[in-house]
Amino acid sequence: MTLAERGTRSSFVRTRRTRGSEALRSLVRETRLDPASFVYPLFVVHGRGQRQPIASLPGQLRLSVDQLAAEAAELRALGVRAVLMFGVPATKDARGSEAYDDTGIVQQAARAMKAAAPDLAVIADVCLCEYTDHGHCGVLTALGEVDNDPSLELLARMSVSMARAGVDVVAPSDMMDGRVGAIRAALDAEGHPSLPIMAYSAKYASAFYGPFREAAHSTPAFGDRRGYQMDPPNVREALREVAADAAEGADIVMVKPALAYLDVIRAVRESTPLPLAAYNVSGEYAMLKAAAANGWLDERAATLETLTAIRRAGADIIITYHAKEAAHWLSER
Repeated sequence: MTLAERGTRSSFVRTRRTRGSEALRSLVRETRLDPASFVYPLFVVHGRGQRQPIASLPGQLRLSVDQLAAEAAELRALGVRAVLMFGVPATKDARGSEAYDDTGIVQQAARAMKAAAPDLAVIADVCLCEYTDHGHCGVLTALGEVDNDPSLELLARMSVSMARAGVDVVAPSDMMDGRVGAIRAALDAEGHPSLPIMAYSAKYASAFYGPFREAAHSTPAFGDRRGYQMDPPNVREALREVAADAAEGADIVMVKPALAYLDVIRAVRESTPLPLAAYNVSGEYAMLKAAAANGWLDERAATLETLTAIRRAGADIIITYHAKEAAHWLSER
């Protein structure tokens, strides 16, 4: 072989050189998963000793307040440092009264969780859908439509009540126009100017929410939520929503769902310097669980690949029902 031939052959771009071992692959890995970036959703119910399985969310439970200390200990041991709380109230009414009752289920749960684990970040979902007897995310007009502006007052009251209970973050998920500004003003007026708001800024009217609605008993009694949640084909609209929430005082913005909206996550990441969360929702979780249960997928590999994709798209924070399993698998690497 001539020198010229050798030179030509050695000039190949050999990208495989850094893929030869796990040590090398790890060394040049561009996207890394860290349990500290996971948020674990929790469903909380009244009563004692309650650990209610959720059929459509295998491995997930509705827990009573007395079960939260053990849950906190498990999460801390795994390196998961934040939870997102959803309440299942004892009673429901047209205005979702338990949502802003200082003795409501999430308020009780937040106090218990902070007492058990002060260093665990407690995020309270702020929405009326779990608390209303009609299952919509705000109060209704006489014609049965969600009335935006009167709903803002109740969402603000709910946020202040959560702040009194000691939560670390409030997370409005209702998709009412102007809710972030209304909540920020109410929190500031009530002496909570430092409490962050994590806004569900681009929350789509998705087909992937079904298992959550079973878990939280929040299926609408009539109609659907397409009149206030985002239309799935739209991306530019998501950027408008994010910009509006940022202008009103959001500290963290969110895209929901995550896996079917990776392009939206990337577009939002490029549009704002704010921390960005993505919600790996119940239907996305349930699909992987069902496929794994049938032997169609390697659950560990598929789950970690999915979470990596969400992170790679630009999410700083991943809200996921896989948080505990993923944290355990990452510790074994």
